[in-house]
Amino acid sequence: MIGDVIKAILAPLTFFEGRCEDKETLRKLITLANDRSRRKEAHALFSEIRRKTLAAAKRNDQLALAQYNFEEICAKTLYNLTREPAPFDPDTPFWVLPRALELGRMLGITDAGEISPLLKAR
Repeated sequence: MIGDVIKAILAPLTFFEGRCEDKETLRKLITLANDRSRRKEAHALFSEIRRKTLAAAKRNDQLALAQYNFEEICAKTLYNLTREPAPFDPDTPFWVLPRALELGRMLGITDAGEISPLLKAR
């Protein structure tokens, strides 16, 4: 199950890393997703991303908000996989793909299957 969640997160993270201007926290999330021993760092990374989210909201940058909302949910999900104390809400994994779709729409992506194989039409 954890492997499936990691795959669900990595596909859109990698996709957006190639398309977003601000790659810094996307790359950190990719690193944490790939390194199980470091995933507890996702809690601090969430706080870093939250600061970016608040700054984007202040300047009314909708594209940045979509990116950071997606990144926040990925950080929360990665942290919750560690089963460390003070987890985020248990429904966080269910928001990864909807937030990825929102960011994709903001970037003009019309084929959701590009974002994640889980979103390919059958």
